[in-house]
Amino acid sequence: MGKTIDSFFKRKESGGAQESSKRYKSDKTSTSKPEEHEIQQENQGNVEAQIPETNTNDEVDENKLERDPAKRKQMWEHPPNLKEQIRRFYLNEGPYQIKLAKYPKSGPRKNPRKFIYSWFGVFPNWLEYSPTTDAAYCHLCYLFSDKPNVSHGHDSFTVKGFNNWKKVGGGKDCVFLNHIGTTQHRSALLFSQNLLNQDAHIENIIVKQNEEQIKKNRLRLKVTIDVVRWLTFQACALRGHDESSTSKNRGNFLEMLQLLGSYNDEVSNVILENAPYNSKYTSNDIEREILNIIANRVRTYIRDEVGDSYFCIMVDESRDEFLGLVHVRDTLSATLKSSLWEQLLHYQFDVSKIRGQGYDGASNMRGEWNGLQALVLKDCPYAYYIHCFAHRLQLALVCASKEVMPVHKFFADLVHIINTVCASSKRHDELQEAKRDEVKKLLELGEIKSGKGKNQVGTLKRAGDTRWGSHFHSISSLLDMYDASVIVLKRIQDDSSSRYNQRGDAYAAYGNLKSFEFVFILHLMKEIMGKTDALSQALQKKSQDILNAMDQVSVAKVSLDTMRNDGWDNFLKDVPFFCEKHQVNVPDMKSPYVSTNYRPRRNDLQITFGHYYRADLFISTLDKQLHELNTRFSEHTVELLSLSASLATKEINVENICLLVERYYPRDFTERERIELQYQLENLNIEMTINPRLSGVSNLPNLCKTLVETQKRETYNLVDRVCRLIMTLPVSTATTERAFSAMKIFKTRLRNKMSDAYLADSLVIYIEKEIAENFDSDSIIDEFKDLKGRRAEL
Repeated sequence: MGKTIDSFFKRKESGGAQESSKRYKSDKTSTSKPEEHEIQQENQGNVEAQIPETNTNDEVDENKLERDPAKRKQMWEHPPNLKEQIRRFYLNEGPYQIKLAKYPKSGPRKNPRKFIYSWFGVFPNWLEYSPTTDAAYCHLCYLFSDKPNVSHGHDSFTVKGFNNWKKVGGGKDCVFLNHIGTTQHRSALLFSQNLLNQDAHIENIIVKQNEEQIKKNRLRLKVTIDVVRWLTFQACALRGHDESSTSKNRGNFLEMLQLLGSYNDEVSNVILENAPYNSKYTSNDIEREILNIIANRVRTYIRDEVGDSYFCIMVDESRDEFLGLVHVRDTLSATLKSSLWEQLLHYQFDVSKIRGQGYDGASNMRGEWNGLQALVLKDCPYAYYIHCFAHRLQLALVCASKEVMPVHKFFADLVHIINTVCASSKRHDELQEAKRDEVKKLLELGEIKSGKGKNQVGTLKRAGDTRWGSHFHSISSLLDMYDASVIVLKRIQDDSSSRYNQRGDAYAAYGNLKSFEFVFILHLMKEIMGKTDALSQALQKKSQDILNAMDQVSVAKVSLDTMRNDGWDNFLKDVPFFCEKHQVNVPDMKSPYVSTNYRPRRNDLQITFGHYYRADLFISTLDKQLHELNTRFSEHTVELLSLSASLATKEINVENICLLVERYYPRDFTERERIELQYQLENLNIEMTINPRLSGVSNLPNLCKTLVETQKRETYNLVDRVCRLIMTLPVSTATTERAFSAMKIFKTRLRNKMSDAYLADSLVIYIEKEIAENFDSDSIIDEFKDLKGRRAEL
């Protein structure tokens, strides 16, 4: 029977039916092979169709669309707005042509018949088979049956299925051949060809426009792209609460469009009310598509920039090369690693090339056994973890302030004073008014000079443990606004209209502010934090090389040690001078010490005020600070960086660099290359003394750059490799914290329902502005056009 059909089609190879079938076949269906499955016998009796629920939204969940012809929902039962998407899905998937190990037989016992697999080869474009009902169906007629047909026999290939196998074959009497000649099938074939041919769609024919109209469409979309991109650069919300034409504020996006149109008639004539109804390009979906296109381009740019080079990873934050945000269900190290690996593999990064890890000091990140850095090291043994230098410095400052009790109390009092003085806008105005009067008086007395940018009236600044350097700025602001703060607190105490608790707070704050011990510690912490603030600011720069970082840490240690040993006398002169100027009582340093803030202690009257302030406060605070710096920045904890630092000096320590490579990068250098590296380093040492360009190198990035510029990179290729491996180490992740700051800017109280994808795209564009602004609008329009079918030509 199969041979009869095959021979018939060989004779009819140029016939209309076969030619139509060839025209219909798409690239996907023409090359697709029937699926091979083993179907157990009990499945044959399951005739009842399992109809899936279809999404009633604007998109179809393709995973829920049934392929089995007997189980799938009839086309007229689907929502009208989803029919085209469903038809496209089934056309792309092709007919359901399943290959069974054995097809069931049916019909008379003496001469039972069965479905023959080779029929799929004769009718590849429409014939389907359901193992559920043991029946054949027409793929095309099913797709374009928009309503039930009650006529006899018209639902055989769409609803009921055909299984009278003895009628298949017999030349011209073959049921399958007769079916492809029916009006219903020919119409379905034509409809399928038109659906696959996008240029022939009725909506595209209607919207067929000339070059002038296309130019207008592209201009309209270009304006939308520029506005969306600019608002994202400024971290502004796009949509408004009320975007109707009668609204007084239609949101940033529409208001910006209107503003641009007011300055350009050409733009005004194609946007908003002057735009076609079906291609205004102002919907929320269009904005998000544009954001996603730009964000993906940024991610692609970053991935291409990294290439096959070594790289480091930073979890929690990433400012230098920001790829995106990942929502995790918890912050366990295993969960973080799984999400990290998923992101790296998604962007096709080679995890074996990870050579550095940079996180904060949380236990789930830095744990030696179960922390994220330990889990990563198991897979990447040379992905060395560097605890951020800026984090270490901040932790040292916090620990030093907590372990000396008077200093700890000082910071609590400092917060109380600032909160009391700046509790309301009224007090803030009084503070600035008092400062202006003070400046005016000092100018009249000639104690200060006037000039551009001088004598600015500021305010008190609050400190925060998570804001590096904020303590120093808070202390400096109080010293600058000291007299003005005293005046405000005095007014609050004398104001009978204020509540008792307000006057009580002002009384306590005033007492602390007029205390010599408070003023003493205020100046002491200003000196200590002033010396470490330069280090803190340097560590927060976007790029920081290892040599400079180590040098700055050493400078901070030496500066504090010098102050401890030789700075007492000068410091003791400055504090009483300030107290005398601001009418603060200074105790006699030779008198027996009596605690003024606590109940009398046993050792009171046994030591002098001078001993207490010098030994218990001045030296003790500095010792704690130096101890924390030495502990957190010891040679042992930063051994890798210490060995690396000798590479960018006037004379390279060859022994240290060879030890570095042998101990930390054994897989990146063969035994022969390690021997050759030693000779390259020795030769480079000699050349640095005679080559002016090489002798002026002061850090690793400059060394790499100079080797390239002087065409010495090939000569010292192994030295260049060492430099790049070392520069991969994240000395400081301070700048990456700004990613979290950016997230707070975007996801505000009024925008707290942003989806993760929308937030991630916005942050990528905002943080990587320098990359995103270089993408021209025309290329974005072309990608937008290719993303899916558009109603208007672009």
